[in-house]
Amino acid sequence: MSDEEDDIILSELDDDELVQQMFDDLYDGLREEIEEGVNILLERGWAPYKILTEALVGGMTIVGNDFRDGILFVPEVLLAANAMKGGMFILKPLLAETGAPRMGKMVIGTVKGDIHDIGKNLVSMMMEGAGFEIVDLGINNPVEDYIEAIKAEEADILGMSALLTTTMPYMKVVIDTMKEQGIRDDYIVLVGGAPLNEEFGRAIGADAYCRDAAVAVETAKDFIARKHNQMAAG
Repeated sequence: MSDEEDDIILSELDDDELVQQMFDDLYDGLREEIEEGVNILLERGWAPYKILTEALVGGMTIVGNDFRDGILFVPEVLLAANAMKGGMFILKPLLAETGAPRMGKMVIGTVKGDIHDIGKNLVSMMMEGAGFEIVDLGINNPVEDYIEAIKAEEADILGMSALLTTTMPYMKVVIDTMKEQGIRDDYIVLVGGAPLNEEFGRAIGADAYCRDAAVAVETAKDFIARKHNQMAAG
């Protein structure tokens, strides 16, 4: 790192430069710098939602694209997501106060019998980075946990993850139970994990299979937009 870079004083940058610098800091996973940047923009009178979308989500979109293209890898994405969380921690209470539009709410968890969670954690973080509210149920979730959570949380999306060929059929158990209870159409169901594919996703009745975290974010955005449009038209 050159001396010049060490000398960047965030508060001396104008708004555009600061946002660009925050993109770089997010990319590099610098949590303290992101927290400082968020606070400076708040002091300058930026609305919390504008900071979220333009500085944080804008920066995480670059991270997501580079992850998808194989330029960044899991450890770097986790660092970026952690920096994002620092910024979100400051903004969350303010967003609630200002009644900012919300992207949507997702309940996510790894299915029963499966204890793998790196992929799921990445999806959680990237979704949070895109402005979604995430309820992470962790690993090894029986059908009851999923159903209870989506109802209690009034979620828009249910995300299920599996890394084993032996556990992936359990996703169908969850979807079938939702159908039996007459609630399947109330939720967007996204599935993911290494052994899955689009054909499997269709066969079990999921709305979509997402091959990675970047795709999950795009897919979720598309479905939420469609849902809003239907509600507006209805």
